[in-house]
Amino acid sequence: MFAAVEETQGITRFVTLDTAIAASAIFVITYAIIASERIHKTVAALAGAAVMLIFGLITQEQAFEHVDWNVIFLLFGMMIIAGAMRRSGVFQWLAIQSAKWTRGEPVRLMAVLLILTAIASALLDNVTTVVLIGPITIFLASRLQVSPIPFLIAEILASNIGGMATLIGDPPNLIVGSAAGFSFIDFLNHMLPVSLVLMVLLLVYAKVVFRKSIDVPPEQRLELMQMDAKAAIVDPVLARRSVIVLIVTILAFVIHGFVHLEPATIAMAGAALLMVWGRLSPHESFEDVEWAGLFFFVGLFIVVGALLETGVVATLADQLADWTGNDPLITSVAMVWFAGIASGIIDNIPLAAAMVPIVHELSAVMDVQPIWWSLALGADLGGNLTAIGASANVILISLAEREGHKITFRQFLVHGIPVTLVTLVVATFYVWGRYFLLA
Repeated sequence: MFAAVEETQGITRFVTLDTAIAASAIFVITYAIIASERIHKTVAALAGAAVMLIFGLITQEQAFEHVDWNVIFLLFGMMIIAGAMRRSGVFQWLAIQSAKWTRGEPVRLMAVLLILTAIASALLDNVTTVVLIGPITIFLASRLQVSPIPFLIAEILASNIGGMATLIGDPPNLIVGSAAGFSFIDFLNHMLPVSLVLMVLLLVYAKVVFRKSIDVPPEQRLELMQMDAKAAIVDPVLARRSVIVLIVTILAFVIHGFVHLEPATIAMAGAALLMVWGRLSPHESFEDVEWAGLFFFVGLFIVVGALLETGVVATLADQLADWTGNDPLITSVAMVWFAGIASGIIDNIPLAAAMVPIVHELSAVMDVQPIWWSLALGADLGGNLTAIGASANVILISLAEREGHKITFRQFLVHGIPVTLVTLVVATFYVWGRYFLLA
């Protein structure tokens, strides 16, 4: 199977063409196991990563380089802050207030939660947003005695659509923005308009598709309306301090480019500050961390890293350029769809990172500005295709499972496919109209 080997720094690596085939096969098997859900997705991802390492398809040093530790520690820090807010009762207070604003009407409540999710995803980032919005949603659904799953699936879709509007909203935007030199204002100018249109379409979709599954009897709504929001705050001191730390952390996210601090550093600093100021036990705080979700990312990053190291992703990207004949319009449209479909399969963060050098190469033969925006659109929207298409998906699904509400791969796919296809069609017309028809 592997005809030749190479000894590098004491590490044996296979160097024949079979490496790409082997890496592809291991990835497909790992993905199939994750989709089948016969084995927990975290176990499957870590097992796939281990096989890649054992067969020498990627070295341990390379594997760790491919893990996006900024994402891992950003999630870790925000989970601790969110956990403290939940323990103090802040989430329950927000949930009751939201329900009262909508008079307990579930369709209106879903609309409010989706709009809040989209706005927060743009101003923070979509991963942090789902960590914060998830507990609120589960609490509300339990009081209304309905399944939170329709709400949570819709919120995942909204987080990816809302997060595409800004530079910091979705991790692929940070990758594209850094590579292309786009500013926060650039993203607002180019991505916000289409994000708003897609959010309107999502609200219509949610109303039509989820209406029957979230029907609530009038008496149940009345019971929720009679709840005392203030009584939900069980620890006023911790509630006040956790909100202050969250606000400071959010402001730091907004200006992180000016202070030259990575989002993970800010999140970790916020978590540490709250643990000290709020006198939180590290044992209790670490219980709020969704470790299974974090290690799923570690495994997935390594598996995809092996695809990058063996040239699989680069080959696919090169083929994309050949198929389009270096035509800017065809390349831009192809990028929307390639990035969209591929992101749903291998996660939009490594996909965006893999495509950056390809777009740089294309700059020698064509204007690549529309291609950069096409990459951002495809990667962001493609994250809605599957349960593992984006970081926000994985984290919120893991949080839901931890609370006893399992969202299966197929359940998500039922909604992910139509929403992704429609949004990619809209994105295609947007790219054609804005960058070519009206240029």
